[in-house]
Amino acid sequence: MKRSEVFFGVLRVPLDALAIVAALLLSFLLREQSIDLLPWVQLLEPAVSLPDRIIFFREFVVPSIAIFLSVSALLGLYVLRTTRSTWNEIGRLLLSGVLWLIVVIAWYFLLKKQLFYSRILLLHATFFITLFVMLGRVCVVLLQRILLHNGIGIRLVVSLGEQPIPKNVKKVLVQDYRYKYLGHVKDNKELKSRKDIPSIDLILQTDANPNSKKTIELINLCRSSHIGYAFLPPVFADVPHQLIVERMGLTPLLRFQPTPLDGWGRVWKRAFDIIISSILLILFTPVFILISIAIVIESGFPIFYISRRVGEKGNKNIPMLKFRSMRKNADAQKESLKGKNERIDGPLFKLQNDPRVTRVGRILRRWDLDELPQICNVLIGQMSLVGPRPHLKEEVAKYSEAQRRVFAVKPGVTGLSQVSGRSQLKFAEEVALDLRYIEEWSLLMDLWILWRTIFVVIFRIGAK
Repeated sequence: MKRSEVFFGVLRVPLDALAIVAALLLSFLLREQSIDLLPWVQLLEPAVSLPDRIIFFREFVVPSIAIFLSVSALLGLYVLRTTRSTWNEIGRLLLSGVLWLIVVIAWYFLLKKQLFYSRILLLHATFFITLFVMLGRVCVVLLQRILLHNGIGIRLVVSLGEQPIPKNVKKVLVQDYRYKYLGHVKDNKELKSRKDIPSIDLILQTDANPNSKKTIELINLCRSSHIGYAFLPPVFADVPHQLIVERMGLTPLLRFQPTPLDGWGRVWKRAFDIIISSILLILFTPVFILISIAIVIESGFPIFYISRRVGEKGNKNIPMLKFRSMRKNADAQKESLKGKNERIDGPLFKLQNDPRVTRVGRILRRWDLDELPQICNVLIGQMSLVGPRPHLKEEVAKYSEAQRRVFAVKPGVTGLSQVSGRSQLKFAEEVALDLRYIEEWSLLMDLWILWRTIFVVIFRIGAK
């Protein structure tokens, strides 16, 4: 580990302590002066329950430092070397502030069995602690970046192996200011011939083999030279975000996870689907009634068309609901129209001016209103609001093994491929986007796709 990393990692502890002292003393002074931070408004009465400043510092400030630092340490905020994102760091800092507040309230209410000196002081303290600690972290990051841009603290990396380093890894090493990539060598002999071995911080092996003498020799070289050693698992080179580091007893292992939609991810997504689909179903009830009347007037019953689709894990037959937009015998005519199929790049059938579509159906398709009944599928749990495109059984029979990965999650009413080009996309591009969604899912991504869907429908983005 670089000395600069240790220095900046340790520096965060006293800076956080100073930030807490400053925040609590400022909160105390504001309450002492009856200032409540509301411009041109004076709501607070003069303070009558505040202790002496020395007592406040001894009995509250000092314990608060210990509490906040302990909570932050448990949340991993003092790890000397971290790869988490800025937003992840901010989230943990906010959580530390909330947990500090909970501990303080519990201490006074449950153990001391008395109220805190001042509620507004406690509110100000929580706000200022979080703010000041964040500002301190920002200063540390800025100072560290200045030193890195001047060559101080950069990690020097060399890759080694018969296999070339993956392009995405090389791109990170070249573009990330924390690293300096010194190039690739094919074997240990070429590595030993380098004059800069003592300055290398990390050797990245691209073809590690535990039974290979070359790998064992390289590891021993790194140990004796105090150089960091790492290897790239070739089996998972294209899915790094799906790997979870675990231990089987004392043995470390890498576990492949097809999608983040496991565990709590699945729970949050299902809860999100239930809440949003229930709201949408209530809001669109008048629209459902009007569309149903229009369909009956033009072409009679049935109002809905049931399209059998392949669902999650590829072994469920989903009765996907749609407003009927075609004539009653539309499925029987599909075989005679296959010669006019406009999608020649894959197994999908697409015909722009389909003669089977009714007049009401054209309006429904223009605004994607025929898809609205799928909200019921979402509420039942057969589909999700956001997910891969629902697949027909006859189409799936023509999919390759890699393309069948889209069945890892439930199909969606809308999805990343639907808001990224729709029918203008080639089949391979569509599948690639669906796989990207499966592998990189988050609730924020779902919200972005739903927001994007509104504009895609209104402005017909990507539609033919």
